[in-house]
Amino acid sequence: MLNKIEKLSKVLGESYNEKSLTSTLGAFFAENFGVESFSVITKDEDSQIENCYPVFKHKKRIAYLKFSQITKDLNDFLEITSPFISLKIQNILLSEKMQKNIDFHDTMKNIAKIIETQYELNYVIPIIGEMLDKFFTDYLIYIFLKDEPTSTNKLYWPSACNDKKILETIETIEKKEMSDDRLIYALPLISESKNVGVLVAKSTEKEISLKDREYLNQLATQIATTINRANVYAEILKHATLDALTGFYNRRQLEERIKQEVSNAKRQNAPLCGIMTDIDFFKSVNDTYGHATGDLVLKTIAKIIRGQLREYDIAGRYGGEEFSILLPFTKINEAQMVAERLRSAIENKVIDISKVNPESGVKTIQITISLGIYEMQKDDNDEDLLKKADKALYQAKNTGRNKVVIHYE
Repeated sequence: MLNKIEKLSKVLGESYNEKSLTSTLGAFFAENFGVESFSVITKDEDSQIENCYPVFKHKKRIAYLKFSQITKDLNDFLEITSPFISLKIQNILLSEKMQKNIDFHDTMKNIAKIIETQYELNYVIPIIGEMLDKFFTDYLIYIFLKDEPTSTNKLYWPSACNDKKILETIETIEKKEMSDDRLIYALPLISESKNVGVLVAKSTEKEISLKDREYLNQLATQIATTINRANVYAEILKHATLDALTGFYNRRQLEERIKQEVSNAKRQNAPLCGIMTDIDFFKSVNDTYGHATGDLVLKTIAKIIRGQLREYDIAGRYGGEEFSILLPFTKINEAQMVAERLRSAIENKVIDISKVNPESGVKTIQITISLGIYEMQKDDNDEDLLKKADKALYQAKNTGRNKVVIHYE
């Protein structure tokens, strides 16, 4: 008996989470008591489960040890050693709870950073959706935003929702709602007394726990604030001309400049080229080093672009990590030279991220961009210039990235 207790002590010392505890204890009980199958059950179950040994903390059951069979020798052994096993389970549960709290606060902090720096919902919502997916690994997360003209909720994350129960719920939701089977939890996103959307969590297995509902409640408040702030910024930017982060024209003003330059080029029978650029693997930069680093990358690229252009060339932030460039009085071969210079300058730029992310072990990073070019033809309209440059950009991204591709008619 003493020898087995010593072995158990070693086994417990090697276990660091619920999965490894189940594995190491399973091997121990198989070797020493001939147990064919074993598992640790920490969720609430019927107290009369067959071949289960309850584990307690201060007379409160915290888990079951489930065996294929419990012999008298095994039962006697468990009566002596269950306090040691209980202590290990308590430590694991506490550790996992602490880690989840840390992950939750990191998620809240990252969403707060987005509030400070981003205002484009098409860019913000996917980032938030991915954060929630990483945090709630057992749930499917859906984010719906209120479409003002129709007052209906439109899905923004992920790309599809085919669950009829969820779709029915969000149409009439006025307050937090839990489904009868406790597998779906829907929360209106309320900011400054205004309903801006709905956050929905759907469990794929067990009921949504009270603790996770508390997490969702807090996250819903933070998300609603982010969305409301983005809507306010969007309204302000309707009357602005510059992108706040890069100092380039914003998309709305860029579209106005395109109309002007296309009109000028046709009137003067002059060449006009458009360049679309996209930062390669920008999402990975945000995920790995944080959004402050992502913002630094955007500012750095904007500065390089500005340094490569002539005084009368036009640059704008098209959206997210995409930049657009208009080159008046420029033929396609000249535009290709500009694009190649720009690509090379960015590829060789070493970006110091130590100030914006002092906790990172990596102090500098390098990034690349892909570029698509198009020269306007006589029968092209305002939209064709960047649309066809974007086709070339798509080809560049899908054939290796960090390259320049020209779209020819």
